[in-house]
Amino acid sequence: MLFDSHAHINHDGYSDDERRDLIETIERSDVGYVIDVGFDMKSSAQAVSHAAEHARIYAAVGVHPHEADKIDDDDLARLADLARAPKVVAIGEIGLDYYRNLSPKDDQQYWFRRQIRLGLERKLPILIHDRDSEGDAVRILTEEGAFSSERRAVFEKNPVTGYESAGVLLHCFSGTAEQALEYIKLGATISIAGPVTYKKNIKTAMVAEQIPLSHLLIETDAPYLAPEPFRGKPNTSPLVYHTAKKIAELRGVDVSEIEAATCANAKRFFGIE
Repeated sequence: MLFDSHAHINHDGYSDDERRDLIETIERSDVGYVIDVGFDMKSSAQAVSHAAEHARIYAAVGVHPHEADKIDDDDLARLADLARAPKVVAIGEIGLDYYRNLSPKDDQQYWFRRQIRLGLERKLPILIHDRDSEGDAVRILTEEGAFSSERRAVFEKNPVTGYESAGVLLHCFSGTAEQALEYIKLGATISIAGPVTYKKNIKTAMVAEQIPLSHLLIETDAPYLAPEPFRGKPNTSPLVYHTAKKIAELRGVDVSEIEAATCANAKRFFGIE
């Protein structure tokens, strides 16, 4: 069974009919679980609604760094309310994006810190968007206690490596294998998306090949980042199979092993029975 750890069924580019068709496609597929991830206030509320209505969908609520100049204290209070819904399993996606810089860095950092604190208060995993942050993301996570012993005590220790989990997921990881291993030692989990299938993406291939399988999740980031052979087309959760297949090829194992391991890892990470 496949677990898509990060998708946007709540994407505002879908019509109601398209979204209904998408969910029906998921329900007919081998994808047993999808995390519908919020990126602003509207999409976070939609994710909660989708999770309430559909058995395979769970929700994460949060405000993306691109939207950091649009959030205020009332919004944060509303996120805290949404986080109490039964199938909300994470705060996210939150973080820093200095590549596009669509919000001022000071705003990004301020609301990143506030949302980390919300995740810590609610004892929920946090889903991190980190693009070209020049080390600020890991610094802020550390300063806010996201890797502290108190935080690690909340989550189940990894049964294979023995590393303590801090409930921090590096979504759509694009760093090096060395960086991934350092994050894992801090208590993070690594999620890999469709770009691992791209021929020139040697760096992500090395991550997929070298890090402990027990710390690896897979995702689509749908409707973005479709894997080969669908690159350039809208991504959907069932296409996460192609990411699993590529990782299996890199590690020299059957795809069923990657499916089973990443599904078990994700259920443990998100606390899903």
